[in-house]
Amino acid sequence: MKVITLLSVLLIPITGFAQSTQPKGKDGLKKLSWLEGTWNRTNAKPGRTAHERWVRTEKNDLQGWGVSMNGSDTSFVEKIRIVLKDNELNYVADVPENKEPIYFKFTELTATGFVCENTMHDFPNKISYQLDGKNLKATISGDGKSMDYFFVKKE
Repeated sequence: MKVITLLSVLLIPITGFAQSTQPKGKDGLKKLSWLEGTWNRTNAKPGRTAHERWVRTEKNDLQGWGVSMNGSDTSFVEKIRIVLKDNELNYVADVPENKEPIYFKFTELTATGFVCENTMHDFPNKISYQLDGKNLKATISGDGKSMDYFFVKKE
């Protein structure tokens, strides 16, 4: 009986901690207010610029755009959103290469970042954002590959 009591005392805090990182509902969307605004990419190739811009919609979702420029020409545009689907947060990427937008389910959400995954997608399978002051690191990964994108928040 003492073993069961001891295990209960140890497992309850662990279970509570695991659940605290699982984003649910509108509370998860509120935790993402730090993402709003324009983020200029700092590690673009020479002669190129890029940025992401995030705004809150009337539905309280986040709507974003990723834009890459080669000189004054737009070379790539990605429509991105963070939405509630079945009361769970999803990062939605809509790029020209895919017929339909791709949903990545949030698997972790903290005050300074998030991770979302879609193991059925070819690449990437995982997207993560990590805030460090006014700097943001976005990483896409899967199939043994990883790409980092570094941004600074525009004032």
